[in-house]
Amino acid sequence: MNIDERDDNKISELAKKVFELARDAIVVKYRFFDKSLAAVKLEEDAALTGYVSDAGYLSYNPVKLLRDYRDDPCFAIRLLLHVIFHNIFLHYSRKDIANREYWDLACDIAVENVILAMDSGYERAGDTQMQIILSKLNKWVPKLTAEYLYREFMVGGISSDSAVEYKRLFSPDSHRKETNNDKEEIIISRDDWERIARRVSAELKSFSKDVKGKDAIIINLNEGVRKTYDYDDVIKRFAVMSEEIKVSPDEFDYVYYTYGLANYKNMPLIEPLEYTDEKKIRDFVIAVDTSASVKGKLVKGFLEKTYDLLSQSSSFSEKMNVRIIQCDSEVTCDVSIKDKREIAQIAENLQVKGFGATDFRPVFEYVATLIDNKEFTNLKGMIYFTDGYGIYPENPPGYDCMFVYEGEDDYRPSAPPWAFVTIFDRDRPSVEYLA
Repeated sequence: MNIDERDDNKISELAKKVFELARDAIVVKYRFFDKSLAAVKLEEDAALTGYVSDAGYLSYNPVKLLRDYRDDPCFAIRLLLHVIFHNIFLHYSRKDIANREYWDLACDIAVENVILAMDSGYERAGDTQMQIILSKLNKWVPKLTAEYLYREFMVGGISSDSAVEYKRLFSPDSHRKETNNDKEEIIISRDDWERIARRVSAELKSFSKDVKGKDAIIINLNEGVRKTYDYDDVIKRFAVMSEEIKVSPDEFDYVYYTYGLANYKNMPLIEPLEYTDEKKIRDFVIAVDTSASVKGKLVKGFLEKTYDLLSQSSSFSEKMNVRIIQCDSEVTCDVSIKDKREIAQIAENLQVKGFGATDFRPVFEYVATLIDNKEFTNLKGMIYFTDGYGIYPENPPGYDCMFVYEGEDDYRPSAPPWAFVTIFDRDRPSVEYLA
């Protein structure tokens, strides 16, 4: 072994020692991060000029680490906190990102905001500048999470100067874009990280009441583990098998059909079967809460979503039997839709009625009457747009019911156990399927 090799080994061991000390410091102060730290694998890579993180990995150049540690003894602690937050917030697992640069910046800003909120004592140069930027962002972003910041960046864009400044202040690492085929297979899966994230959240809520920045951590954890679905996917549970008038591709033989058209004066040899069996929604109820507790803007949002749902969803049959019912403490309006072509005209002329007290029971009683009067032949379900503040029926109806709330609300009364619940958020393109 020559002198250079001995020096390299010494540098490598010193770098590992720096990370060991950093891990110990974090666990002593924040014991709920023990599983998160254990799940992150440290990889030494002397070819790197910076730090590269990925799901369950942190790659580093030991020489650079020692230099950064020399300049700032808290550097390794802050770097590890940064990386474990990326992992437990599930930032690396998002596959539906259109602009990776914006997403990476949003993730880094969200993580550093949490670290600063923790007031951990691991300050570094640039924290004051970051606080100024975060204060400005907080004025027009509802929550300083990666998801909300990313949406803001996609809508408003980022100037080149701001992008450079954000990277300088908030990005101690870069995020791996490509998978190295020679790299060892990742053992910690997204599901594993989700379990770790939920464990951290539970411990924070139960045993770590005095942790500074707890709320910021939990908000980001909730955003990360939230499962979102397109509305069309959610409402497919209400679909039933029905006969649709359309060409059945499984039964239609184009060869004989086009042969007849070409050789027998536009006379096809075999007529196409003009039907096919598909799962579609025909009988359905959409209830809209128009009580005084639901503001006008929210009611408008509910109604807009209702008509978007009907006109754009592939789950609804062209010929339908859908009732749109408005109600507060009583049914105030009932509109029947039989054909998709009617939707635009009805939406344009519909007036909001109600603004009294909130009681969900009259809608269910009214629908029961419609069923008794044979207005429905096979009602599978109801979607109820509401703020959730009302009196629920005690007994389940004979069909599925989904209550759709807007946004998170810790004070909202719980829905009955027989109901399904989703979160409608106009700032997000999809819903959270809660039950």
